[in-house]
Amino acid sequence: MSQKTLTESGKDGAAAAPDAASSKKWWILAVIALAQLMVVLDATIVNIALPSAQADLGFSDGNRQWIVTAYALAFASLLLLGGRIADLFGRKPAFLIGVVGFAAVSALGGAATNFEMLVIARALQGAFGALLAPAALSLLNTTFTDARERAKAFSVYGAIAGAGGAVGLLLGGVLTDALDWRWTLYVNVAIAVVAFAGGWLLLSNHRDAANSKLDVPGTLLVAAGLFSLVYGFSNAETHDWSSPATWGFLIAGAILLAAFAWWQTRAAHPLLPLRILLDRDRAASFLAVLISGAGMFGVFLFLTYYLQLNLGFSPTRTGAAFLPMVAALMVAAQVGTTMLVPRIGPKAVIPLGFAIAAVGMAWLTGIGVGSSYTSAVLPQLVIIGLGLGLVMPPAMQLATGGVEAGDAGVASATVNAMQQVGGSIGTALLNTLAASAATDYLAGKNPADKLVRAQATVESYTTAFWWSASFFAAGALIAFLLYRRGVPQQDAEAAPVIHM
Repeated sequence: MSQKTLTESGKDGAAAAPDAASSKKWWILAVIALAQLMVVLDATIVNIALPSAQADLGFSDGNRQWIVTAYALAFASLLLLGGRIADLFGRKPAFLIGVVGFAAVSALGGAATNFEMLVIARALQGAFGALLAPAALSLLNTTFTDARERAKAFSVYGAIAGAGGAVGLLLGGVLTDALDWRWTLYVNVAIAVVAFAGGWLLLSNHRDAANSKLDVPGTLLVAAGLFSLVYGFSNAETHDWSSPATWGFLIAGAILLAAFAWWQTRAAHPLLPLRILLDRDRAASFLAVLISGAGMFGVFLFLTYYLQLNLGFSPTRTGAAFLPMVAALMVAAQVGTTMLVPRIGPKAVIPLGFAIAAVGMAWLTGIGVGSSYTSAVLPQLVIIGLGLGLVMPPAMQLATGGVEAGDAGVASATVNAMQQVGGSIGTALLNTLAASAATDYLAGKNPADKLVRAQATVESYTTAFWWSASFFAAGALIAFLLYRRGVPQQDAEAAPVIHM
């Protein structure tokens, strides 16, 4: 063989290697996205199935909320621990254990023979989700370091994080209508098999904080603080705001989280190094995720009630009604992360997204007892989706970008915690405000009149939508004030590529 042929062969081999590595990256994205979808949709997939589960297992209306709250409590309170475990012991084992555990306890929940068994399974789902979600996001953060590829990857991931709740509603409706409520949990087993196989074959173990130690006092403080905060807001839905079960836990949560922040300045191996929070763009991104989570649940929760109870949609049709919002969110996610933020920076893009979402939410308040979906709901959902697509994926990318590789897991966990806590706060506040609006409307009227009752429910929904619009408007202002001007500069060495 001539020297020329050898040289050309070498060039071809060199060209083929990056292509194979690049192809592997996108397969890794597919696996991560599938696992993230499983975690996110489980926050809502059970909601539509609750009436069927309640009839089957015979639990009371008062206990019904615990099927949702048990998942949120465990997930939110253990997220930072899960993220640190991924940093300390490796992201691949954390990911795989999270997937297997999530599938196993989902099967346990599907086979539940009583209320207690179902609640325990949901809490364990939250615990394994708290290990899986930050491992998945930190794997994404360390796999994609090229700016252009990273933007594309985060547009996909962010779209799933934002639209997963709507996908959960659709899938929950289809499975409940076609099969049984238990399949809203069994479906995770099928998803997990694919995610585990892909993770086992494609992922490499990578530990960037292997020499650090677990911050046990910090772990206990933040877990107890987040638990108290989410539990307090959850109690606001079933108790009055003046109840000690509400304000007592909220105050305890605030004190514990303040103690956690103090401890992080003194710990030798802090669970959440404050350098992660002190970067201005990153702090703004965490707040953007929190606010979008709080406002977004207003769309899913109350619009689901409106479509089923007022417009008579079936569970499947209700879920399908959210698909245009999902499509709009995915389009905006791609445009925002790959085109707009790299060119003009987040200071313009993320406040614009919040403002668009606020307009769509305010327009949604025009619904009435006999409104049409195509005119009073569909256009508004598309606008809200476009707005949120410009907020969530770019904010998630900026929140995890540029962190030291050893902090990737805990930074990713903080993003997930912000979304979860935002959702809990939003759900509790909006539920309380909506209930008060319905009560005020019924004052002095005949509650036995079907039309009066229907109008009262619409009044409660529109009140919630106005408050969601206010959240988004506040998000626009906060994001505009906090984000730096220009295109963010990130250290390419901060999260090195995983060795393939």
